[in-house]
Amino acid sequence: MTARPSAADLVAFATNLLTRTGLDADKAQVVAEILTEGDLLGHTTHGLQLLASYLGELEKGAMAKTGEPAVLADFPAVVTWDGRRLPGPWLVTRAIALASARARVHGTGTVVIRRSHHVACLAAYLRQVAEQGLMVLLSSSDPAAGGVAPHGGRRALYTPNPIAAAWPTTGAPVILDVSMSITTNGLTRRRRTEGRRLPGRWAVDAAGEPTDDPDKVLADPPGALLPMGGVDHGHKGFALGLLVEALTGGLAGHGRADPAEGWSANVFVQVMEPALFGSREDFIRQTSWLAAACRATPPRPGFDRVRLPGEAALARRAVQLAQGVELYPGILATLILWAEKLGVALPGAGQRKT
Repeated sequence: MTARPSAADLVAFATNLLTRTGLDADKAQVVAEILTEGDLLGHTTHGLQLLASYLGELEKGAMAKTGEPAVLADFPAVVTWDGRRLPGPWLVTRAIALASARARVHGTGTVVIRRSHHVACLAAYLRQVAEQGLMVLLSSSDPAAGGVAPHGGRRALYTPNPIAAAWPTTGAPVILDVSMSITTNGLTRRRRTEGRRLPGRWAVDAAGEPTDDPDKVLADPPGALLPMGGVDHGHKGFALGLLVEALTGGLAGHGRADPAEGWSANVFVQVMEPALFGSREDFIRQTSWLAAACRATPPRPGFDRVRLPGEAALARRAVQLAQGVELYPGILATLILWAEKLGVALPGAGQRKT
């Protein structure tokens, strides 16, 4: 096994593990690609770190291995699916393709999904949409989970609820993927495992006191993560977190008001075709002017220059495609037992024949 396996080797490795756990081959390929893309972009808590958990969900039947989403509503620019607990990356990829097709006809296409399984890293879906000249908005929530306290509260109520988006410029697309909490549940668990504190007082303990200690967040009774903005300005992240709940569980008609069904997701996907609003040329002219103006802004102390959202991630992706993927320590270790159990060679070592 090489120290830095190629992205292609990682996709093949993950695909083999997923198919040997019973997932349809087409779905396994898409899930593997999205998880690997997360690591390529540097979102290491939401890339292949998730694969072992996905395999466990497949093995116990909590993630559906085959089938199609159920169509609950289908109007020219709006579609609603019941994801039937199918793999989130496959459902979201399908939803983006459908929303893109509708947007090219109607200017905008929206797909909302209830009862998807987990959808991984939102940024992993966006680049390819923006490179087609389209704009995309993507949000998700998990109605069966919590982790984040509403502003002023001390009990976890909802999930980090990310908002992601991308749009084209004359250069690289702008790509953003921002949680409506200061940090995520995944990073908090990782910091606890590593015996490290959070970089700031990003959470509250069970008594509602701000803390940087993951042990206090994950204690019994537990604390909670703070909304984006923290103690001082958390009302902003709280408001945006509620917006995501409305876009996902609200529009999909299934969420926290319903009985929990296990690890899941509600998803909002919207794609816009700039050519049907004004013109694609004018859209690109505006976004490119602003991108250039941001980069030309004199940096403040501590910064060498202004970078746009997604710029560092795309640069990291290009390097890792060329030089191999630098997986976060411990990710492959979590998959060795699965590889041995399923008879799959580790990435870079060739694929073991059955």
